[in-house]
Amino acid sequence: MKRRQFLHAALGLGALGGFSALSPAVVSLHWSRRSMLGFGTTLSLQAGHEDANALERALDAAVQALRRIEGQMSLFDPGSALSRLNRDGLLRSPPAELVEVLDIAHDVSRDNDGAFDVTVQPLWLAFAAAQRAGRLPSPQEVRDARARVDWRALQVSPRLVRFDMPGMAATLNGIAQGYAADHVRAVLASHGVRHALVDAGEFAPLGSNSEARPWTLGIADPHTESALIARLMGDGRCVATSADNLTTFSADHRHHHIFDPHTGYSPTGLSAVTVVAQSGALADALTKVFFVAGPAQARALAHRWNVDALWVDKAGRWEATPGLRIDGA
Repeated sequence: MKRRQFLHAALGLGALGGFSALSPAVVSLHWSRRSMLGFGTTLSLQAGHEDANALERALDAAVQALRRIEGQMSLFDPGSALSRLNRDGLLRSPPAELVEVLDIAHDVSRDNDGAFDVTVQPLWLAFAAAQRAGRLPSPQEVRDARARVDWRALQVSPRLVRFDMPGMAATLNGIAQGYAADHVRAVLASHGVRHALVDAGEFAPLGSNSEARPWTLGIADPHTESALIARLMGDGRCVATSADNLTTFSADHRHHHIFDPHTGYSPTGLSAVTVVAQSGALADALTKVFFVAGPAQARALAHRWNVDALWVDKAGRWEATPGLRIDGA
Protein backbone atom coordinates (compact mmCIF):
# COMPACT_ATOMS: atom_id res chain seq x y z
CA MET A 1 0.00 0.00 0.00
CA LYS A 2 2.99 2.34 0.46
CA ARG A 3 3.17 3.52 -3.15
CA ARG A 4 -0.30 5.00 -3.49
CA GLN A 5 -0.49 6.25 0.10
CA PHE A 6 2.62 8.34 -0.51
CA LEU A 7 1.23 9.76 -3.72
CA HIS A 8 -2.06 10.74 -2.06
CA ALA A 9 -0.39 12.40 0.92
CA ALA A 10 2.25 14.17 -1.12
CA LEU A 11 -0.25 15.72 -3.50
CA GLY A 12 -1.87 17.49 -0.58
CA LEU A 13 -5.33 18.22 -1.93
CA GLY A 14 -7.20 21.21 -0.65
CA ALA A 15 -7.45 24.96 -0.67
CA LEU A 16 -3.79 25.89 -1.02
CA GLY A 17 -4.77 29.11 -2.68
CA GLY A 18 -7.05 30.37 -5.39
CA PHE A 19 -7.98 33.33 -7.47
CA SER A 20 -11.77 33.41 -7.53
CA ALA A 21 -13.93 35.34 -5.10
CA LEU A 22 -16.04 33.36 -2.66
CA SER A 23 -19.38 32.39 -4.21
CA PRO A 24 -22.33 32.18 -1.78
CA ALA A 25 -23.99 29.61 -4.05
CA VAL A 26 -21.04 27.23 -3.61
CA VAL A 27 -20.21 28.03 -0.01
CA SER A 28 -23.81 27.34 1.06
CA LEU A 29 -23.84 23.84 -0.42
CA HIS A 30 -23.98 20.74 1.76
CA TRP A 31 -20.55 19.07 1.60
CA SER A 32 -19.68 15.49 2.40
CA ARG A 33 -16.66 13.24 2.08
CA ARG A 34 -16.15 9.49 1.74
CA SER A 35 -12.86 7.66 2.29
CA MET A 36 -12.20 4.00 1.60
CA LEU A 37 -9.45 1.54 0.80
CA GLY A 38 -9.08 0.56 -2.83
CA PHE A 39 -6.42 -0.12 -5.48
CA GLY A 40 -4.02 -0.69 -2.58
CA THR A 41 -4.40 2.78 -1.08
CA THR A 42 -6.81 5.20 0.58
CA LEU A 43 -9.26 6.74 -1.89
CA SER A 44 -11.52 9.70 -1.25
CA LEU A 45 -14.53 11.49 -2.68
CA GLN A 46 -15.64 14.95 -1.62
CA ALA A 47 -18.64 16.69 -3.11
CA GLY A 48 -21.18 19.44 -2.57
CA HIS A 49 -24.89 19.59 -3.42
CA GLU A 50 -27.89 21.78 -2.62
CA ASP A 51 -29.75 18.79 -1.19
CA ALA A 52 -28.02 16.78 1.56
CA ASN A 53 -30.03 13.62 0.85
CA ALA A 54 -29.32 13.82 -2.88
CA LEU A 55 -25.65 14.28 -2.06
CA GLU A 56 -25.54 11.11 0.00
CA ARG A 57 -27.29 9.17 -2.77
CA ALA A 58 -24.78 10.47 -5.28
CA LEU A 59 -21.85 9.49 -3.08
CA ASP A 60 -23.36 6.04 -2.50
CA ALA A 61 -23.59 5.53 -6.27
CA ALA A 62 -20.04 6.81 -6.74
CA VAL A 63 -18.64 4.44 -4.12
CA GLN A 64 -20.54 1.54 -5.69
CA ALA A 65 -19.05 2.37 -9.11
CA LEU A 66 -15.57 2.64 -7.64
CA ARG A 67 -15.90 -0.70 -5.90
CA ARG A 68 -17.18 -2.33 -9.10
CA ILE A 69 -14.26 -1.05 -11.17
CA GLU A 70 -11.74 -2.08 -8.54
CA GLY A 71 -13.35 -5.51 -8.40
CA GLN A 72 -12.72 -5.92 -12.12
CA MET A 73 -9.23 -4.45 -12.43
CA SER A 74 -7.36 -5.03 -9.17
CA LEU A 75 -4.32 -7.30 -8.98
CA PHE A 76 -4.77 -7.42 -5.20
CA ASP A 77 -8.01 -9.42 -5.56
CA PRO A 78 -7.48 -12.96 -6.88
CA GLY A 79 -11.14 -13.06 -7.90
CA SER A 80 -11.05 -9.91 -10.05
CA ALA A 81 -11.64 -10.16 -13.78
CA LEU A 82 -8.04 -9.11 -14.42
CA SER A 83 -6.63 -11.72 -12.04
CA ARG A 84 -8.71 -14.41 -13.70
CA LEU A 85 -7.47 -13.29 -17.13
CA ASN A 86 -3.87 -13.53 -15.95
CA ARG A 87 -4.43 -16.92 -14.36
CA ASP A 88 -6.37 -18.54 -17.22
CA GLY A 89 -5.03 -16.67 -20.24
CA LEU A 90 -8.53 -15.77 -21.37
CA LEU A 91 -11.70 -14.21 -20.04
CA ARG A 92 -15.11 -14.94 -21.55
CA SER A 93 -17.90 -12.34 -21.39
CA PRO A 94 -15.61 -9.71 -19.88
CA PRO A 95 -17.16 -6.76 -18.01
CA ALA A 96 -17.88 -3.84 -20.34
CA GLU A 97 -15.73 -1.47 -18.29
CA LEU A 98 -12.74 -3.80 -18.52
CA VAL A 99 -13.15 -3.95 -22.29
CA GLU A 100 -13.37 -0.16 -22.43
CA VAL A 101 -10.20 0.45 -20.43
CA LEU A 102 -8.30 -2.16 -22.46
CA ASP A 103 -9.46 -0.46 -25.67
CA ILE A 104 -8.17 2.88 -24.35
CA ALA A 105 -4.87 1.23 -23.44
CA HIS A 106 -4.59 -0.27 -26.93
CA ASP A 107 -5.13 3.15 -28.51
CA VAL A 108 -2.36 4.71 -26.41
CA SER A 109 -0.05 1.78 -27.15
CA ARG A 110 -0.70 1.95 -30.88
CA ASP A 111 -0.18 5.71 -31.08
CA ASN A 112 3.05 5.66 -29.04
CA ASP A 113 4.80 2.66 -30.61
CA GLY A 114 4.11 0.50 -27.55
CA ALA A 115 5.71 2.88 -25.02
CA PHE A 116 2.67 2.18 -22.84
CA ASP A 117 1.88 -1.51 -22.57
CA VAL A 118 -0.44 -3.17 -20.06
CA THR A 119 1.24 -6.53 -20.66
CA VAL A 120 4.43 -5.51 -18.77
CA GLN A 121 3.35 -7.59 -15.76
CA PRO A 122 5.93 -10.34 -16.50
CA LEU A 123 8.66 -7.71 -16.03
CA TRP A 124 7.17 -6.65 -12.71
CA LEU A 125 7.03 -10.26 -11.59
CA ALA A 126 10.65 -10.86 -12.61
CA PHE A 127 11.92 -7.81 -10.71
CA ALA A 128 9.74 -8.54 -7.68
CA ALA A 129 10.93 -12.15 -7.50
CA ALA A 130 14.56 -11.06 -7.72
CA GLN A 131 14.00 -8.41 -5.06
CA ARG A 132 12.67 -11.05 -2.66
CA ALA A 133 15.94 -12.90 -3.24
CA GLY A 134 17.93 -9.75 -2.44
CA ARG A 135 19.12 -9.03 -5.98
CA LEU A 136 18.19 -7.65 -9.37
CA PRO A 137 17.09 -10.00 -12.16
CA SER A 138 19.78 -11.21 -14.50
CA PRO A 139 19.87 -9.94 -18.09
CA GLN A 140 18.57 -13.32 -19.23
CA GLU A 141 15.67 -13.15 -16.78
CA VAL A 142 14.78 -9.71 -18.11
CA ARG A 143 14.98 -10.94 -21.70
CA ASP A 144 12.77 -13.91 -20.90
CA ALA A 145 10.16 -11.66 -19.26
CA ARG A 146 10.28 -9.08 -22.04
CA ALA A 147 9.63 -11.82 -24.62
CA ARG A 148 6.17 -12.19 -23.04
CA VAL A 149 5.37 -8.46 -23.29
CA ASP A 150 3.45 -7.31 -26.36
CA TRP A 151 0.23 -5.30 -26.31
CA ARG A 152 -0.56 -6.57 -29.81
CA ALA A 153 -0.83 -10.12 -28.42
CA LEU A 154 -3.68 -9.14 -26.11
CA GLN A 155 -6.91 -9.62 -28.04
CA VAL A 156 -9.93 -7.68 -26.78
CA SER A 157 -13.58 -7.96 -27.78
CA PRO A 158 -16.92 -7.69 -25.95
CA ARG A 159 -17.13 -11.48 -25.94
CA LEU A 160 -13.56 -12.53 -25.14
CA VAL A 161 -10.25 -11.18 -23.87
CA ARG A 162 -7.27 -13.46 -24.36
CA PHE A 163 -3.50 -13.60 -24.63
CA ASP A 164 -1.94 -14.95 -27.82
CA MET A 165 1.22 -16.19 -26.07
CA PRO A 166 1.67 -18.40 -23.01
CA GLY A 167 3.03 -16.78 -19.88
CA MET A 168 1.63 -13.33 -20.60
CA ALA A 169 -0.02 -11.23 -17.91
CA ALA A 170 -1.48 -7.74 -17.73
CA THR A 171 -1.48 -4.98 -15.15
CA LEU A 172 -3.87 -2.05 -15.21
CA ASN A 173 -2.05 -0.18 -12.42
CA GLY A 174 -0.94 2.36 -15.03
CA ILE A 175 -4.43 3.29 -16.19
CA ALA A 176 -7.17 1.86 -13.94
CA GLN A 177 -7.05 4.62 -11.33
CA GLY A 178 -7.39 7.32 -13.97
CA TYR A 179 -10.20 5.41 -15.63
CA ALA A 180 -11.96 5.01 -12.29
CA ALA A 181 -11.65 8.74 -11.62
CA ASP A 182 -13.30 9.48 -14.97
CA HIS A 183 -16.13 7.07 -14.36
CA VAL A 184 -16.84 8.14 -10.80
CA ARG A 185 -16.87 11.81 -11.78
CA ALA A 186 -19.45 10.99 -14.45
CA VAL A 187 -21.59 9.16 -11.88
CA LEU A 188 -21.53 12.17 -9.55
CA ALA A 189 -22.42 14.53 -12.41
CA SER A 190 -25.33 12.30 -13.43
CA HIS A 191 -26.74 12.78 -9.91
CA GLY A 192 -26.62 16.56 -10.23
CA VAL A 193 -23.30 17.13 -8.45
CA ARG A 194 -21.48 20.13 -9.92
CA HIS A 195 -18.67 20.50 -7.39
CA ALA A 196 -16.52 17.54 -6.39
CA LEU A 197 -13.08 16.03 -6.32
CA VAL A 198 -12.53 12.36 -7.04
CA ASP A 199 -9.30 10.83 -5.73
CA ALA A 200 -9.13 7.33 -7.15
CA GLY A 201 -5.34 7.31 -7.05
CA GLU A 202 -5.49 9.89 -9.84
CA PHE A 203 -7.68 12.97 -9.70
CA ALA A 204 -10.82 14.20 -11.46
CA PRO A 205 -12.40 17.52 -10.39
CA LEU A 206 -15.79 19.12 -10.87
CA GLY A 207 -16.39 22.81 -10.31
CA SER A 208 -14.71 24.30 -7.26
CA ASN A 209 -13.96 23.38 -3.67
CA SER A 210 -16.02 24.22 -0.57
CA GLU A 211 -14.45 27.68 -0.41
CA ALA A 212 -15.48 28.38 -4.02
CA ARG A 213 -11.85 28.27 -5.13
CA PRO A 214 -10.16 26.07 -7.73
CA TRP A 215 -9.17 22.61 -6.58
CA THR A 216 -5.43 22.80 -5.92
CA LEU A 217 -2.85 20.03 -5.98
CA GLY A 218 0.61 20.11 -4.48
CA ILE A 219 3.08 18.40 -6.83
CA ALA A 220 5.50 16.37 -4.72
CA ASP A 221 9.26 16.55 -5.06
CA PRO A 222 10.34 12.95 -5.81
CA HIS A 223 13.73 13.62 -4.22
CA THR A 224 12.44 15.05 -0.91
CA GLU A 225 9.41 13.28 0.52
CA SER A 226 8.03 16.22 2.53
CA ALA A 227 8.62 18.93 -0.08
CA LEU A 228 6.52 20.27 -2.93
CA ILE A 229 7.83 21.40 -6.29
CA ALA A 230 4.84 23.56 -7.15
CA ARG A 231 1.14 24.08 -6.56
CA LEU A 232 -1.10 23.26 -9.49
CA MET A 233 -4.33 25.23 -9.77
CA GLY A 234 -7.07 23.07 -11.24
CA ASP A 235 -8.86 24.03 -14.45
CA GLY A 236 -11.38 21.19 -14.64
CA ARG A 237 -9.05 18.68 -16.27
CA CYS A 238 -7.86 15.44 -14.69
CA VAL A 239 -4.43 15.08 -13.11
CA ALA A 240 -2.20 12.00 -12.91
CA THR A 241 1.29 11.60 -11.47
CA SER A 242 3.93 8.88 -11.67
CA ALA A 243 7.31 8.92 -9.93
CA ASP A 244 10.35 6.70 -9.57
CA ASN A 245 10.36 6.78 -5.74
CA LEU A 246 6.96 5.20 -5.18
CA THR A 247 7.85 1.55 -5.75
CA THR A 248 11.52 0.76 -6.29
CA PHE A 249 13.67 -2.29 -6.91
CA SER A 250 16.99 -0.56 -6.18
CA ALA A 251 18.02 2.01 -3.59
CA ASP A 252 19.19 4.48 -6.27
CA HIS A 253 15.72 4.45 -7.92
CA ARG A 254 17.27 3.35 -11.19
CA HIS A 255 14.98 0.32 -11.19
CA HIS A 256 11.35 1.00 -10.35
CA HIS A 257 7.77 0.14 -11.23
CA ILE A 258 7.72 1.94 -14.59
CA PHE A 259 9.17 -0.15 -17.41
CA ASP A 260 10.20 0.64 -20.95
CA PRO A 261 8.56 -2.26 -22.80
CA HIS A 262 11.23 -2.07 -25.50
CA THR A 263 14.17 -2.67 -23.14
CA GLY A 264 12.65 -4.40 -20.11
CA TYR A 265 14.25 -1.86 -17.78
CA SER A 266 13.09 1.38 -16.22
CA PRO A 267 13.64 4.59 -18.22
CA THR A 268 16.63 6.56 -16.97
CA GLY A 269 15.85 10.19 -17.75
CA LEU A 270 13.03 11.24 -15.43
CA SER A 271 12.09 11.01 -11.77
CA ALA A 272 8.47 12.20 -11.94
CA VAL A 273 5.79 13.22 -14.43
CA THR A 274 2.45 14.93 -13.89
CA VAL A 275 0.03 15.00 -16.84
CA VAL A 276 -3.11 17.12 -17.04
CA ALA A 277 -5.69 16.01 -19.61
CA GLN A 278 -9.42 15.95 -20.24
CA SER A 279 -9.44 12.21 -19.47
CA GLY A 280 -8.03 10.68 -16.31
CA ALA A 281 -7.36 7.40 -18.10
CA LEU A 282 -5.36 9.20 -20.78
CA ALA A 283 -3.45 11.30 -18.23
CA ASP A 284 -2.62 8.17 -16.23
CA ALA A 285 -1.35 6.21 -19.23
CA LEU A 286 0.59 9.14 -20.67
CA THR A 287 2.68 9.58 -17.53
CA LYS A 288 4.38 6.30 -18.49
CA VAL A 289 4.77 7.38 -22.11
CA PHE A 290 6.51 10.56 -20.91
CA PHE A 291 8.86 8.45 -18.77
CA VAL A 292 9.81 6.31 -21.75
CA ALA A 293 10.17 9.31 -24.07
CA GLY A 294 12.42 11.20 -21.64
CA PRO A 295 12.84 14.93 -21.06
CA ALA A 296 14.04 15.78 -24.57
CA GLN A 297 10.75 14.64 -26.10
CA ALA A 298 8.39 15.86 -23.37
CA ARG A 299 7.21 19.10 -24.99
CA ALA A 300 6.62 17.50 -28.37
CA LEU A 301 4.71 14.67 -26.73
CA ALA A 302 2.48 17.08 -24.81
CA HIS A 303 1.76 19.03 -27.99
CA ARG A 304 0.93 15.90 -29.97
CA TRP A 305 -1.56 14.68 -27.36
CA ASN A 306 -2.93 18.17 -26.57
CA VAL A 307 -2.17 17.80 -22.86
CA ASP A 308 -0.11 19.72 -20.34
CA ALA A 309 2.65 18.24 -18.23
CA LEU A 310 5.31 18.88 -15.62
CA TRP A 311 8.37 16.64 -15.50
CA VAL A 312 11.32 16.28 -13.14
CA ASP A 313 14.65 14.87 -14.26
CA LYS A 314 17.00 12.73 -12.19
CA ALA A 315 18.92 15.79 -11.03
CA GLY A 316 15.76 17.38 -9.65
CA ARG A 317 15.34 19.99 -12.40
CA TRP A 318 11.78 20.48 -13.53
CA GLU A 319 10.03 21.96 -16.55
CA ALA A 320 6.38 22.41 -17.47
CA THR A 321 4.28 23.24 -20.48
CA PRO A 322 2.81 26.77 -20.49
CA GLY A 323 -0.81 25.63 -20.16
CA LEU A 324 -0.42 24.76 -16.48
CA ARG A 325 -1.44 27.23 -13.77
CA ILE A 326 1.33 26.72 -11.26
CA ASP A 327 2.87 28.57 -8.34
CA GLY A 328 6.34 27.73 -7.04
CA ALA A 329 6.15 25.92 -3.69
